[in-house]
Amino acid sequence: MLRSKRIRWTLISTLIIVPLGLYSKSYSGQAARWVNDSLGGVLYVIFWCLIAFLFLSNVKPWKIATAVFAVTCLLEFLQLWHPASLEILRNNFVGRTILGTTFTWLDFPYYLVGGGIGWLWIKLLQKHSR
Repeated sequence: MLRSKRIRWTLISTLIIVPLGLYSKSYSGQAARWVNDSLGGVLYVIFWCLIAFLFLSNVKPWKIATAVFAVTCLLEFLQLWHPASLEILRNNFVGRTILGTTFTWLDFPYYLVGGGIGWLWIKLLQKHSR
């Protein structure tokens, strides 16, 4: 019972984050560039924290958030590399969304914020599932 409740609330959380993240990529109103890039980065990290928690529920939330933050930072550095194989992947929306296209140091604080919110969200899911 406890496990199914955790899975259900994690999936509901994911169903909230995914549309927000997708919308952040197509938003064109005020502060569109910030929403598309920076807020999108926060939502991206939260999403991956939730996905990791879905499959790794026995792992401490801080470890999940730290690992997701680290992998996201590695992906950011990967944006400095442009071999043909990565460029092919980046030529579509999913590839651009997952791998990114342009390196910027300014993304790292937003990844950190996303990791913090992801950690807190997982803690709340754990508390709510008890």
